[in-house]
Formats: sequence, C-alpha cells, structure tokens
Amino acid sequence: MNHTAPELDVDLGFMTLTFNLSTVFTLLVAAAIVFLIAFVSTRRLALKPTGMQNFMEWVMDFVKNIIKSNMDWKTGGRFHILGITLIMFIAVSNLLGLPLGGILYFSGDGHEYLWWKSPTADPVVTMTLASMVLVLTQYYGVKMQGTGGYAKTFFQPMSFMFPLKVIEEFANTLTLGLRLYGNIYAGEILLGLLGGLAGATIFGFVGAIVPMMAWMGFSIFIGFIQAFIFTMLTMVYMAHKVSTDH
Repeated sequence: MNHTAPELDVDLGFMTLTFNLSTVFTLLVAAAIVFLIAFVSTRRLALKPTGMQNFMEWVMDFVKNIIKSNMDWKTGGRFHILGITLIMFIAVSNLLGLPLGGILYFSGDGHEYLWWKSPTADPVVTMTLASMVLVLTQYYGVKMQGTGGYAKTFFQPMSFMFPLKVIEEFANTLTLGLRLYGNIYAGEILLGLLGGLAGATIFGFVGAIVPMMAWMGFSIFIGFIQAFIFTMLTMVYMAHKVSTDH
C-alpha cells in the first residue's frame, strides 16, 4: 500500500488549491454511471416495467418508503429526488474501487500513484456530502418554519439546550461523513493487502484468493448498506427540521 495520490496544485495567488486527481476522476466516473443508469432506465417507459425500468421503479419505491418512515409524504415528497440521487451515487461510489482498487498504479518520478479507488474512501468527499446535508437541513428548516420558528427549535424544550443543539448539528455531520469514509476505506485497505499477498508468490495467491473473494462479497454488502444508512440518516435529520411532529 505504499502509494501516493496524484495531485494537481492550482496557484490562485493568495492561496493554493490542491486537487486529488484520482478522487476527481472517480467522482466523474461515478456520476457518469449514475446518469447512464437513470437515462437507460427512463429512456423507454412502459406501463408494464421490465429490465432497467423495473429496477429504477424499485429504487424509487425503496427511497419513498425511507422518507415515509420518517415524515408524512406531503412534507417529505419534495426530498424524493434528493434521496434517489444520494443512494444511487453513494452506492456506485462505494463499489467503484472494488474491481480494480489497489491495482491501477502508475509509476512516475520514483513514486507509485493510485488512480483508481472508491471516491468515498476519501474523507474530503464524505465530509463534503455530510456538509451538504447539514446545509440542506438548515435551509429547509428555515424555509418551512420561518426564521423565527426555526430558531426557537434550538431552545426547546429548555433554553439551556441551545449549546447542546448546536453541538449536535456538528456531531451529526461529523459522524455522518466519517462513518461512510471509515467503512469504505477500511474495506479497500484490506483488499489491497490481500491483493499484495496474492501477487507476491504462487503460495500467497492460493492462500489469499478465497479470503479476497469473501471480503469482496462482504464489501459489496457493506457498500449498499452504507448508502442506505447515509440516505436514511439524511431523511431523519431532514424530518427533525421540517416536520412539526419531531
């Protein structure tokens, strides 16, 4: 696992921005895959869905049930597209590094660069997604309850709860992002170690192939579960902001 990330530094004069090119590349690939799935699934709509349309309708119903388990559909229906986008994008991103993760290294300047991995194995990506959820929940809380009404929720049921409510907002964001990152990163690290063992000797290959296949299957399961958990928690946090029942 001795590798470095390919980076691009952009000098803005007053500051320098550093981009992880492998993360940018795999994010674009994940976005393209999600777009293609959505495009192919809705290209030829039929009253009796088959194939990809059937899959897309199942995803839509699945996300709808997540929303309805947290708030009434009249309120939560506006977040349906958000939920579909999150669960599909995160699921694809979680699984992207499994087939070739830890394999596509390109040597240059005496370093080995890893160009292919799951973008959600980068904490910057997961924390950005979590921060986006934080901003959206605050926005819809103000939009649907009004500035004054939403501000009052930080002082309920007692005024001394205000600092705890503020801490809770940041704690939720931190745990939301780090939970996703930790699970995906740990899975890819172990797959990389098993892949290195398999490539060392013929005995290592024989000894590592079964654990590697088993762990890859488990990683696929974890990838889908983490996409579900992230989407579910997003709707839970959203419900706390927009639903008067919470």
